[in-house]
Amino acid sequence: MDWKLEGSAWKTESPELQEHEVILEDAGEDGISESFQLLQIDVECEHREEGETMPTGSAMWCSKNVQRKRRHWEKIVAAKKSKRKQEKERRKANRVENSGICPQHSKRFLRSLTRERLLEAKHSGPRLCIDLSMTHHMSKKELSRLAGQIRRLYGSNKKADRPFWICLTGFTADSPLYEECLRMNDGFSSYLLDITEEDCFSLFPLETLVYLTPDSEYALKDVDPNKVYILGGLVDESIQKKVTFQKAREHSLKTARLPIQEYMVRCQNGKNYHSEILAINQVFDILSTYFETQNWPEALKKGVSSRKGYVLQNSVK
Repeated sequence: MDWKLEGSAWKTESPELQEHEVILEDAGEDGISESFQLLQIDVECEHREEGETMPTGSAMWCSKNVQRKRRHWEKIVAAKKSKRKQEKERRKANRVENSGICPQHSKRFLRSLTRERLLEAKHSGPRLCIDLSMTHHMSKKELSRLAGQIRRLYGSNKKADRPFWICLTGFTADSPLYEECLRMNDGFSSYLLDITEEDCFSLFPLETLVYLTPDSEYALKDVDPNKVYILGGLVDESIQKKVTFQKAREHSLKTARLPIQEYMVRCQNGKNYHSEILAINQVFDILSTYFETQNWPEALKKGVSSRKGYVLQNSVK
């Protein structure tokens, strides 16, 4: 709006304010303040028509750009809240579906049920020993990886319908691995499993022991509840071969490997990489799934990823 000053009178090129010029001329000094009030009202109305918000009191006036950004941000926050709520409901539905337990049960009841299953496995279930007597040569990084594998193994066992009883053998409370387990695994000291400094060869009759090693020539055919299965707790980035196999031979133990060669075939990959060496939690997932389903293909699919260079025979076209 262009204002022009000529003499002592204010003139405007806007036709909407011609009437106010007449008022200024006719009203005299007493009507000037009232005329300016009318001008202020017209200006406020103009801002309202354009969608702008005038300040009230000490409130800050926001431009259209700021208001648009604020509305956009409020939409993003609302969408994130809605997505989190949907994800929470989806996880809850999955837990109910996978566990087969009614949703009205409390967490305390579920913990009690898990505890009962684990303690029952101590008396009647199959036993799995993790041989931790070879950790003194491992680096800090390898110990951390092993501690993470122990955590995942224990978590899988808690969820199993037919859990194993877990024994950590050759495991001392003052060892670096024990400290790493306490650091990485919440509630490790209250895990429902056996921890002992003794080795597995002196805890059980030798005829009941089966050392699981990928170097064995015998494929595991079944999971016998009367046997004690041993996994070597070894994370070795330098990949020393046949360490667990040689240890089993030293004690004249039976050995077995997972039947990967019998049910799976090699698949092509970019690195031409094929390995039957698995983490202890992956081996346990295979044993646990087979113990529940009595189906080796289903069990191997659970623990052997395609990154190992193997796929099930029936999946090859």
